[in-house]
Amino acid sequence: MANRGQKRTEVVDGLPADKRACSSLEFRPSSSNSSAQTPMSSAHEAQDADMDTSSSTSGSTRSEGDGEKESAYGSCDSDNSIHDYYRHRSMSDQSKFKKVLSSLSEEVEESGQLALLTELCELLSFCTDSSLSSLMVDSFSPVLVRLARHESNPDIMLLAIRAITYLCDVNPRSSGFLVRHDAVPVLCQRLMAIEYLDVAEQCLQAMEKISREQPLACLQSGAIMAVLSYIDFFSTSVQRVALSTVVNICKKLSSESPPLFMEAVPILCNLLQYEDRQLVESVATCLIKIGEQVYCSAEMLDDICKHGLVQHILHLIGLNSRTTLCQPTYIGLIGLLVKLAAGSIVAFRTLFELNISNTVKDMLSTYDLSHGTLYVSMVGGHHSQIHEVLKLLNELLPAITEEQDGEQKSDKEVFLLSHPDIVQKFGVDLLPILIQVVNSGVNLLICYGCLSVINKLVRFSSSGALHCLLQTANFSSFLAGVFTRKDHHVIILALQIVDTITLKLPHVYLNSFVKEGVLFSIYALLSPDKDLKQSPVFDGIKMENDATLRSVTRDVHRCPCFTFDTGQSARSPENGTCKLQKDTVQNLAKHIWNTYFETESVNPEKGVTDILQKLRTLSSALTALVNKALEEATSSQQEKEIYDLLHQIMSELNDKDSISTFEFVESGIIKALVNYLSNGRHIVGREDNNAVNNLCIMEKRFELFGRLLLSCDNTAREEFPLLILIRRLQSALSSVENFPVISSHTARRRNSYATVPYGRCTSYPCLKVQFVREKGEVSLRDCADDVVNVDPFVALEEIEGYLLPRVTNGKTKILRSESKGSKEKDSSSSHSPSDSSICQAKSIDVIKSTEMLVDFHKLQDKESNLLLSSPADTSSSSQRIMDSADVADVQTDPLEPKEHDPLQEDGGTNFDHPGCSDCEETSPKLLFYLESQQLNCKLTLYQSILNLQTETDHDNISSASLWNRIYKLTYRRPVTTRVRHPKPSHDEAQCSLSLKRALFFQYTPYFCPMFASEVDLEKLGPTYDILSLLKSLEGINRLRFHLMSRERTYAFAEGRTDDLDKLNVVVSEVPPNEFVNKKLTEKLEQQMRDPMAVSVGAMPAWCTQLMAWCPFLFGFEARCKYFHLAALGRSPVQTHSVSHGNAGGSGGRQQSRRKILVHRNKILESAAQMMELHTHQKVLFEVEYDEEVGTGLGPTLEFYTLVCHEFQRSGLGMWRDDTVPLQCTAVLETENTGFLVSPFGLFPRPWSPSLSASSSSVYSDVIEKFSLLGYIVAKALQDGRVLDLPFSKALYKLILGKELSLYDIQSFDPASGRALLEFQAVVERKEYLRSVCKEESADLDVCLRNTKIEDLCLDFTLPGYPDYVLVPETDSRMVNLYNLDEYITLIVDATTKSGIARQVEAFKSGFDQVFPIKHLKVFTEEELERLLCGEHVLWNSEDLLDHIKFDHGYTISSPPIVNLLEIMQEFDLKQQRAFLQFVTGAPRLPTGGLASLNPKLTIVRKHCSKGIDADLPSVMTCANYLKLPPYSSKEVMKEKLLYAVTEGQGSFHLS
Repeated sequence: MANRGQKRTEVVDGLPADKRACSSLEFRPSSSNSSAQTPMSSAHEAQDADMDTSSSTSGSTRSEGDGEKESAYGSCDSDNSIHDYYRHRSMSDQSKFKKVLSSLSEEVEESGQLALLTELCELLSFCTDSSLSSLMVDSFSPVLVRLARHESNPDIMLLAIRAITYLCDVNPRSSGFLVRHDAVPVLCQRLMAIEYLDVAEQCLQAMEKISREQPLACLQSGAIMAVLSYIDFFSTSVQRVALSTVVNICKKLSSESPPLFMEAVPILCNLLQYEDRQLVESVATCLIKIGEQVYCSAEMLDDICKHGLVQHILHLIGLNSRTTLCQPTYIGLIGLLVKLAAGSIVAFRTLFELNISNTVKDMLSTYDLSHGTLYVSMVGGHHSQIHEVLKLLNELLPAITEEQDGEQKSDKEVFLLSHPDIVQKFGVDLLPILIQVVNSGVNLLICYGCLSVINKLVRFSSSGALHCLLQTANFSSFLAGVFTRKDHHVIILALQIVDTITLKLPHVYLNSFVKEGVLFSIYALLSPDKDLKQSPVFDGIKMENDATLRSVTRDVHRCPCFTFDTGQSARSPENGTCKLQKDTVQNLAKHIWNTYFETESVNPEKGVTDILQKLRTLSSALTALVNKALEEATSSQQEKEIYDLLHQIMSELNDKDSISTFEFVESGIIKALVNYLSNGRHIVGREDNNAVNNLCIMEKRFELFGRLLLSCDNTAREEFPLLILIRRLQSALSSVENFPVISSHTARRRNSYATVPYGRCTSYPCLKVQFVREKGEVSLRDCADDVVNVDPFVALEEIEGYLLPRVTNGKTKILRSESKGSKEKDSSSSHSPSDSSICQAKSIDVIKSTEMLVDFHKLQDKESNLLLSSPADTSSSSQRIMDSADVADVQTDPLEPKEHDPLQEDGGTNFDHPGCSDCEETSPKLLFYLESQQLNCKLTLYQSILNLQTETDHDNISSASLWNRIYKLTYRRPVTTRVRHPKPSHDEAQCSLSLKRALFFQYTPYFCPMFASEVDLEKLGPTYDILSLLKSLEGINRLRFHLMSRERTYAFAEGRTDDLDKLNVVVSEVPPNEFVNKKLTEKLEQQMRDPMAVSVGAMPAWCTQLMAWCPFLFGFEARCKYFHLAALGRSPVQTHSVSHGNAGGSGGRQQSRRKILVHRNKILESAAQMMELHTHQKVLFEVEYDEEVGTGLGPTLEFYTLVCHEFQRSGLGMWRDDTVPLQCTAVLETENTGFLVSPFGLFPRPWSPSLSASSSSVYSDVIEKFSLLGYIVAKALQDGRVLDLPFSKALYKLILGKELSLYDIQSFDPASGRALLEFQAVVERKEYLRSVCKEESADLDVCLRNTKIEDLCLDFTLPGYPDYVLVPETDSRMVNLYNLDEYITLIVDATTKSGIARQVEAFKSGFDQVFPIKHLKVFTEEELERLLCGEHVLWNSEDLLDHIKFDHGYTISSPPIVNLLEIMQEFDLKQQRAFLQFVTGAPRLPTGGLASLNPKLTIVRKHCSKGIDADLPSVMTCANYLKLPPYSSKEVMKEKLLYAVTEGQGSFHLS
C-alpha cells in the first residue's frame, strides 16, 4: 500500500500493461484477474530473470521498512490536501465520463468509436471508486453491450469488452447492471464462436469479473460450457482465468439445474490430467462442488464416474503424483471419493479394481511421518485428511446385514462377500498401518474410525483369511492396549472384534488373549469392584464404568457414533443422543465371558502364566534384598546376590518373544529396578536422613547396572540388553500412560483484557476470578468484593506477585514482589498482545539471570580466595575447591546462590529431594486453593483448573463452562517451619569427602533429579516407575563412555590388566530415537495444534512437566515446536516464514523488521552496536552493507556467517587453541589475520580466576566478546538464521547447563583427556594397593608406562598455559605419585570449571538478553548443534531431484540442468559450502536440509547478450535463485560456476 503523501505509482509509471488501450494485434491478457492467476505475467518473468532481489529485495519488505521510517517522522502532505486532491480529481473524472457517454450514445463513425473507447479505457484505468456512480454504470452498460455485439470491427468489440472488464474492476456492483442488460449472453456468444483470439481472451477476463458477483446468472446463461468449450486453444495463464470463472460459478451451484453443469464434467475430468498445479486445483474445486450437488443422486454419480474421474483422483492423491496439491484441495478430493463410494456402485467397484488399499496405505503412512518434516504447517489439516481417509475406508467396508433381520444384502456387501481375495488384499495392506496409527496416540475420533474399519475387516474375512491376516501383527497386544482407552465407544468396538475372532477362530487366540491381558481386561469390565492385586492395567479399565455413565450424555457433535456417517444420520442424529445404550459394554463383555472364557483355567484371580509368575518371584526377591540393604549395612555378599539376581532378570527380559507387555508391566520388575537404583529414595513419604551415603550407594548401583546393560558389545544390535529393555519400557509406557489431551474446541480466539497480573490485552479469553481470604487468616486483607479478569496462561507465582502487595496488612512491604511486578508491567507495555505472555516470562528470566550473574561473580571471588588465601597449607587445596562446589553440603544457606549446586544439574527443574532445603527466595509467600485443593504455584491457573477437571471427567471438558464460570480462589500465608538436619557422622563425612573428590571424574550430579520431579508422583502411579527407569537408561546411554572407562580403570587398579590403551573404549550407542515415545509425541503434537495453544502455559501441566523431566521422550521436531512456543512465543510456522523474509505468516501478525547498516571491515563492531541498540526488542534484523545495494535475506545470512568467522580469528584469546600472553594490553590488527582450526570444535580458553576484567584489558575484551557471542547465537535462533560455528560437544553441554567431568575433556582435547585418564588409573592403582597393604606409609611402586610420575617433571601449572598457576605462587612443589590426585583435580577444575566459568556466564548473560537460555534444555548437544548450525551433510542425488525447482526456460530434462546436477554431485564438502554461500548467503543448509530451504532453490535460464559461454552465473540470494546460462558443455559450466562461486562473494550488487 502506498504511504501517505506519496503519488500513486500508476500515475508516475504510466499506464499498466494490462490496462493499455491497444489494437487486437497487440493484445495482452489482463494480469489484474482473479487470485487464480500467477503473481507475475510472462512479461514480468522475463524481466525478473535479469534482476537480483538481493539488491532490490522484495517490494513488500522495502516498502515496509520505508513506511516504518516515514510513519515515524510524518508525511509530506496533510490529510486535507490529499482529500482535496482526490475530490477535485473525482469531479474531473465524472465530467469526462459524461462526455464520453454522451458521444458514444450518438451515432459516430467507427474511428470515432475506437477513439472514445480508448479514452474510456484510460479513464477507467486511473479513476477512483467515487468517480463512477452506480447511475453512470447503469448508463454505460447498454452502450458497451451494444458495442460488444459489433460484428464488423474486432477492435471495437475488443475495446468494448475491455471497458466492461475495467468497469467491474472500478465498481463491483457493475456486474448487476451488466447482467440486466444481457452482457453475459453476449460474452458467451463470442466464446462459443471464436473468430478473434484476443477478443475471446478479453471475454474470459470480463466473464471472470462478472462471475464473482453474479455466478447464478452466469450459470443460467450457459457460461460454464462457453468458457470450457475451446479452453485448449488458450495459453496457460488464460486457461487459469477461464477455470477461475468456473470455480466462481460452481461455488453457487443450484441443484435445480444439473444439466447446466453436468455437461461440463467430461471436459473437467480431462483437465485433471494437465500439469499446471493452479489449473488442476481449480478443476478439482469445481468437481468437488459438483459432487456436493449430485451427492443424493446415484444415477448422476454413476454418470460422473464414467469419464474416468475416479482414476484421475487416485492419480492426483497418490504419492507418485507430479502435481502437488494444496491441503484443502487434497482433502476435498478424498471427500469427493467418499461421496462417490457412498452413492455409486460403479465408483465402489472401480476403487477396489484400482487397488485403493495401496493408495490409502501410503496416505496413512504419511501420518506417522508427519513428525519427520520440520515446521510443517499442519494446524488442523492433517487430522482432517486422516478423518476423510477413515470415512472413505468405512464406506468401502459397509455394515454387514445380520441374517436374522431378514434384510436383503446390499450390492456392496454382495460384491465383497463374492470377492474374498479383494477383502484379504485390503486387510493385508491396511491392518498393520491402522494398528500403527492407533498406537501412535491419536485422539478418540481417529481411534474410533480405525477400530471401526478393523472391526469390519475382521467380520468380512473368512476364518482362514482372518488367521493369515492377524499373523501380520501382534493383534492381541494391540487389543489389550485398546482396552485401556477410557471411552465406551472404543471399548465396544474392541469387544466386538474379540467376539468375532473367538467365534471364527475358537481356541486359536485363547492363550494369546490370556498372555497379552485381553482376558483380564474383559474380566475387569465385569468386575469393577474386585481388587485384582492393584494392577496398573486394571486400574485404568475399572474407571470405564463411571466414564460410560458420563459419556452417554455427551454432546452429539463430539460423539463418535456420528463421526463417520455419510448418510442422513450424520446430519440429523436420532433423538440427538448417543446410539449406545447404558449397559451395552457390560452386557457384551458378559456375553463374551460366558460364551468363550468361563473356565477355571483362565480365571484371572487364580490362573496366571508361568512367565508372569516367574517374573513376580524375581521382582519380589530383588525388592526384599534392597529393603534388607536399607535396614543394615550392605555387605559384599549381598551385592553379589543382587548382581546375580539382576543378571537373571535381564536374561529373562532378553528373550523378546516369551514375555508380553502385559506380563512385563504386571510382574513388578519395573518398580523393583527403580527401587534398586534409587535405593528406595523414590518412594513417596520415605524420609532420607542419610542423603550423602545414599548418593554413594546409588552411584555404585548405577555403575553396576550400566555395565551389566552395556557388557554385550560383541552381540548383534538386536540382542543389545540396553536396547531390548528400552523397547520393553516404551511398549509398557504406551500401554499404561493416561495423559489427557485437552482440546479447547474453539476454532477462533477472542481478544480480552487481563487485569491480573499485568493489565494488558490478550488474544485469548481470560478467566473470571474472585480472590477470597481463607477463614481464620488474620495477617492478610480480604479483597473478595471484586471479580477480576486473570490471564489464564501465566504462572500462579506471578499472580502471587500481583496479589501480595494488595492483601498485606500494616506497613509490611514486599519489595521483591512489587519491583518484580512493576518491571514486568513496564516490559509488557512495549510488546504486542500476541507476544505478551512470552514477554513476561522472558523479562522475569532476564532479571533473574542478572542477579544470578552478580552472585556468581561473588562466588567465583570466594573460590579464588580459597585457592590463594593459605600459602602454607597447600596439601588440602583440592579439598577446598571441592568444598566450594558445595556438593554434599545439603544444608545450604538461603542467601547462597544455587547456580553451582550439582544436585540441581540436568533438567532445568528445581527438584525437591530429601536432604536439600529450598531457598527462601523461591518459596511461595501465598498458598492458593481451588475447591479445597492446594494449587501448584509453578503451574498456570488454566493448568490447575484442567488438573481438577480431568480428575473427575477425563478429557470430556466443556469449553464454554470453563471460560464462563467464576472461580473462587482462596489464599493464605504458608505455615513456615524450620527443619533441622542432623549433623553428619564421621563415616558420612568421609563418604562426603570421597564424593566431592569423585565429582570431577564421575556423574553424581545426575542422580538427584533422576528419581524426583515436579510431576505428582502419587497420581502417576506405575507410569512414574516406567519414566524413572527410562530416565536412568537414558543416563546410562549418555554416560556410556564414563561407565566403561571407569570399569577399565578399576581393572587396571586391581591388576587385571596392565594395558593403559584399553582405557580408550568404544561403546555401542543406542540411537536417541529409541527413547522417543511415538504415542506421547503425537499427544504433544495434538496439544500444540490446538487453537488455544498460544504458549506452553495453555497446555495441560503434563506437557511442561514431562518436557522438563524427560525431554528425550518426544521427537526432535515436536521439541522444536515446543521450544518455539515456550521461548519465542510464536508457532514454528510463523517463525519459519518470517525468518525467510516472507510477508508474515499464515498464523498471525507480521513481525516488525529493522534494517541494520553494516561495515564489512568492522563486522564485530557492527554486531556489538546492534546488540547495544536493540537488546530487548523483538524485531527481525535485515542487514544492508555500506556502499552496497543488497539487502534482505541473503545479505543477512552472510552477515551472520561473517560474524561467526570473525569470532574464529586467532589472537582473540577466546578459544582453547588460541593463546594470548597476559602481558598484551591489546590485540594488534596484524595478528588477527588467520583463523583458528579446531578439529574437535571450539572450547573456551581457560583464564585464571585470579585475573579480573579491570586488571587485564585482554581478559576484559574476552568477556565482552563472549557476551556478544551469546547474544548473536540467541538472535540467530530467534530469527531462524544458520550459523557457521564449530562449537565442541563439551561447550554445547555447558550451554545446556550440564556439568563437565574428566571424561568430557577427551572430546575437545584428546591428548590431554587421555593423559588425565591414565593419571587417574595410576591414582586408582595406588589407592587399591594401599588398601591391600593397609599401611599408609608403605612405599608404593606404581608407574605410568614404566615411568615414575616424578620423572615426568610436571609442575602445578595448567599444561599449555604456563601463566595459569594451579597453586599459590609460593608453592614450588612438583607433581609426584602422592599428590597426583590433587594435580588431576586442579587441572579438571581449571579446564572445565573455574578457568572458564566467567566466560560461560558472560555467554549466558548475552544470550538471556534475547530469551532465557533455560529453554534450550529440551535439546541434546547434537540437536542443539543441528538447530543452530543446520545440517552437516548438505545433499545427495535424491535431494537434488526432489527439492530443486527448475523454471523460466529450464525443465528437469534440459541438458544444462542435467550437467548442473552432475556437477553438484561431484562437489566436495568445501565446494558445496562455497556454492551454498554463493546462492543462499549461508554455507550451511537449515535443519531438514534442502527440503527446509525456503524459498525453494530455483534454477532459471539466464539470457546472455554476448554469447552463451561469455556470461557468468548470477544469483538472487533472497529468493535462493540461480540464473544459469545454457553453457555449451559441462566443462565450461563447471569452470564458470566455480569461478563465480569463488570470486563472486563478498558483496551484493545488481547482476
